[in-house]
Amino acid sequence: MVPNLAAGMREILGDQVQENVILAPYTSARIGGPADVLVTARSSAELANAAQACWNSGLTFTLIGGGSNILVSDQGIRGVVILNKAKSVEFRTGAQPVVMAESGVVLSNLANRCAAAGLAGLEWAATVPGTVGGAVYGNAGAFGGDIAHNLLKAEILLESGREWWPVEKMQYGYRSSILKHGGPKVLVLSAEFRLEQGEPDAIKAIMEQFTTRRKASQPPGASMGSMFKNPPGDFAGRLIEAAGLKGTRIGNAEISPIHGNFFVNHGETSASDIRALIDLTQHSVKEKFGINLELEVELAGEWE
Repeated sequence: MVPNLAAGMREILGDQVQENVILAPYTSARIGGPADVLVTARSSAELANAAQACWNSGLTFTLIGGGSNILVSDQGIRGVVILNKAKSVEFRTGAQPVVMAESGVVLSNLANRCAAAGLAGLEWAATVPGTVGGAVYGNAGAFGGDIAHNLLKAEILLESGREWWPVEKMQYGYRSSILKHGGPKVLVLSAEFRLEQGEPDAIKAIMEQFTTRRKASQPPGASMGSMFKNPPGDFAGRLIEAAGLKGTRIGNAEISPIHGNFFVNHGETSASDIRALIDLTQHSVKEKFGINLELEVELAGEWE
């Protein structure tokens, strides 16, 4: 079945298509089994073509950008995985400076490019490892800023074609959007962000402050970023620490002793070890505090 699937995709997309590719190198946690078929898209046009090819064939697919907010199972992902490497960036200056970025652009890299051009507004994103697409999809944020406050519009691919959605249509909430609520099949192709004129040195100084704060409070090493969403009026990291779980280890997976909401891969870690830590954490916090911790990380692939 896999060869037939790969052959069919290769007829449409050519050498963008590979078979039986281990996904761990494409995730920030360096964890994950194989994809039956991996399609690499290097532009928004290629991304749209790959998605439409799947939809037209009645296939579902998993999209991976920076791989910073996903835990791929040890069994891997059946079917098609699209790797988003669409990274075009365009600045438009004037009374209202704007940057257009394709969805595969790493958000922290975009923030640094804006700073170098003397354009302010994305300083908060200097330490956010995910891509523009993932950030738009999940309303990424840090240090009091988030996508909802910067986005002007996003280019969305539906089965019926491309549409530009204004920020109001995204229905943003805390780490959520209409795109995360289900509904029609959609894909973020690119986004436009509102910026302001500024001094490069001043913008970079703010970003350096954020970077210093992030390094002081979050662990180095391979992780997925924040594992759980913060519950209303509290912090997941505080609850995990109060439950006595910081430093807990299963195999080579550890709940960081620096920040309880980060699970670190210390080498040759399996996804099942991370999942066991997730289950332990959710059970312990629920038992001690009556709070259900909701995953911020998405589980992808086959899970028992």
